[in-house]
Amino acid sequence: MAEREAENERERQHYLYRQTVVFEELDSRGVKTGEYREVREIIFSPESERIERVTYGPVNTLRRLTLTPEDFRDLREVQPLLLTPDRVWNYEARPRGEEVVDGVECWVLQIRPRQILEGQRLFDGLLWVSQSDAAIVRLEGQAVPPLYRGGKENLFPRFTTLRGLVDGRHWFPVHTFADDVLPFRTGPQRIRLTIRYADYRRFRADSVIRFEP
Repeated sequence: MAEREAENERERQHYLYRQTVVFEELDSRGVKTGEYREVREIIFSPESERIERVTYGPVNTLRRLTLTPEDFRDLREVQPLLLTPDRVWNYEARPRGEEVVDGVECWVLQIRPRQILEGQRLFDGLLWVSQSDAAIVRLEGQAVPPLYRGGKENLFPRFTTLRGLVDGRHWFPVHTFADDVLPFRTGPQRIRLTIRYADYRRFRADSVIRFEP
């Protein structure tokens, strides 16, 4: 599975796509009180460098919550998790049976961090792995650890990420969603998160990723 993930990661580095992020806060009646929204395009420069470019926003009307560097790191690293060989050592895995997901026969694995070192962001949850090609097609869980610093709480929702078969072989993230209640000491806060990955197109060149503000 990890070798299959490494192949997916290498292939995805050659793709352009659009990522839309919407983070909503809701009151106790389920009424939205604010949101964060942005759209990023993953493109290639004339020099064939892979670049993230913000094409919409960010628009932030959140009233009760503040998005932190860990939230944005999770958007890049945990929610679209690729469990490549260099990351496998962080986790222990246990089988949890078999299940059919969107017509794909899967093994279900529970993975948990072996330990969490200072500064790490890891995944704790379930993976659905295709029995035919060892590809991860779905994951459901949570970014860990929660953080408590200087009397402030940084809590993270449970989420589900679905992958789609992009080119007949490689499974890339297409949709992440969460609808969870975060148990802050000041009171529970319901949130909704949606991340959509769209318009995957292959760019046939070697690339180096660079981030632009």
